[in-house]
Amino acid sequence: MRVLVIGANGMLGREVVQEWRDDELIPATSRDADIRKPEEVKRLIARFKPEWIVLTAAFTDVDGSERDPDAAFAVNSTGTENVARVAKQFGAKLLYISTDYVFDGSGTRPYQPDDPIAPINVYGESKARGEKAVQDNLENWCIARTSWLFGASGSSFPEKILRAAETKPELSVVADQVGSPTFTRDLASAIRALVHADARGIINVTNSGTCSWFEFAKEILRQAGKAGIVVKPIGTAQAARAAKRPAYSVLSPDALRALGIQVRHWREALTDYLEELRALGKLS
Repeated sequence: MRVLVIGANGMLGREVVQEWRDDELIPATSRDADIRKPEEVKRLIARFKPEWIVLTAAFTDVDGSERDPDAAFAVNSTGTENVARVAKQFGAKLLYISTDYVFDGSGTRPYQPDDPIAPINVYGESKARGEKAVQDNLENWCIARTSWLFGASGSSFPEKILRAAETKPELSVVADQVGSPTFTRDLASAIRALVHADARGIINVTNSGTCSWFEFAKEILRQAGKAGIVVKPIGTAQAARAAKRPAYSVLSPDALRALGIQVRHWREALTDYLEELRALGKLS
């Protein structure tokens, strides 16, 4: 099977490339094609004629999206539509990575793929429009919604907590947002499994288990041997971020498990992530 990974130099894209060893995998970065430019997308897909396209390229700066919505929509909406349209032209199937931020967070039980979406920030809206572009332009598509990504191939919440702990005796972390931390290496493995299963529709893919950012930070420090650092719980309002965040964005794994795909608990994944940081010399 020939699989084209668009966004191969991002935190998730790098893991997809590293984890995928049993097919003809073609990594593509923005140097190969700027997805905002349809002619570049067409040249790339025409060159390789993949059976599947995995689209990991995205504008992922949530607060930055509020400050520059045009940039977010150009990549996450227009760019996705460009890929979807060309994929259809060349008969390729598309797996699109989306987010828990398409929901407003007012729910009290894990969100199912068919629950109504209602994004409350620009990033979530841009990804929602990307989802619609995929559904409107293709028949053979899979949307993988995920959440709270962390990985050693890029900057993420755990590393920021560890860096902050080097200089601050006390950290303040939001305690009233709940979700599922997701290790990029585990997500990459699940993406590969979805393609091999010829999956269709919207499927939630996160590590199992839930927590708040406060609980996540406490566990990061505990596992890193820095439990002496004081972590203070604060509310979302106190964090004063540019973009609103959903208070509850846990995604149901039912559709994923129906395909026979299981993803381990985030605490177990965190242990492996910290080992990767040590191997890279980023954690003593």
